[in-house]
Amino acid sequence: MKVIISGGGTGGHVYPAIAIANALKEKGVKDILFVGANGKLEMEKVPKAGYPIQGLDIRGFHRTRKWRNLFFPFRLIGSLWKAKKIIDKFGPDVVVGVGGYASGPVLKIAQLLKIPTVIQEQNSYPGVTNKLLAAKAHKIFVAYKGMERFFPDDKIVSTGNPVRKDLADIAGLRNEAVKHFGLDSSKKTILVFGGSLGAKSINEAVAAQAQLLEGLQEVQVIWQVGKIYYDKYKEIQLATKSHIKVMSFVDRMDLAYSVADVIVCRAGALTISELMIVGRPCILVPSPNVAEDHQTKNAQALVEEQAVQLVLDSVANEEMIPRALKLLGDSATQDSLRKNIMAMAKPNARKEIAEAILELRNES
Repeated sequence: MKVIISGGGTGGHVYPAIAIANALKEKGVKDILFVGANGKLEMEKVPKAGYPIQGLDIRGFHRTRKWRNLFFPFRLIGSLWKAKKIIDKFGPDVVVGVGGYASGPVLKIAQLLKIPTVIQEQNSYPGVTNKLLAAKAHKIFVAYKGMERFFPDDKIVSTGNPVRKDLADIAGLRNEAVKHFGLDSSKKTILVFGGSLGAKSINEAVAAQAQLLEGLQEVQVIWQVGKIYYDKYKEIQLATKSHIKVMSFVDRMDLAYSVADVIVCRAGALTISELMIVGRPCILVPSPNVAEDHQTKNAQALVEEQAVQLVLDSVANEEMIPRALKLLGDSATQDSLRKNIMAMAKPNARKEIAEAILELRNES
């Protein structure tokens, strides 16, 4: 069997795609090719995961700087042409789209050639690309309720989002995590992160409460500021305190999750799926700077299940850290959040999606 997996742009698209590829590989699929967008995250992360990838010169449609859309039609035509050449040469049995720029041309060509296609939608509010491709897709794997508002109901398969296998069991990793991060095993820990690049407003919200945090010696914080903000925050007074661990990037998220008593983070679809698996009390601070405000919609879906707490980005400076400290001292609320978020978890998503892809080959 041959499978093309296409899409990317952000970790929320790339890492689920790699998780699907790994599950397919475990089931004996050897020929897997990724197609991404040149210059985007997938062109770095996919080869590191051990898979070949080819790039298209495709870019998104700018909603604000509209003058930058002058070249969009030419990039799209060129990407459709290259996608056809890739598909003709590779000869896939199934094409998987995970959202993002590159998935559009690849799935469109596959559908025109009558090759079975499937879509994996991570968010509670789908992107434009997936909505356009849904009508001719064979299956659409989703993580949230109510997706029939956007997709044909008979094609929807509720699997959850595929996450890394190493997050399935973190119960025994706490001692290793304490050593890895240089923590005190007797203290409670708050994990704050905003993705690999960091989140400007989350970092500012931590810094805004520096005086409060400096005096709380009984609480320790793993503060992942992101690569582009590390030089700015590593020198501030708060970063010199032994109970505050300022990091550019957390390379072992399994360890970070295992030692965290409370987590504060963005509301990206992949992050939320990981939080469901690891079952930690969490405060979500959705980014307002994403298409269709989908992070707020993601977070709200969990708030309705009483599975997380929500702090709006606009009030993060005042509320984020005080809310986290309050939650840290409220064991009853922690237990309730932990129970409710774990009830939403779908730990077998990667396997279920892989099995459905294999069945699709047999059907065709």
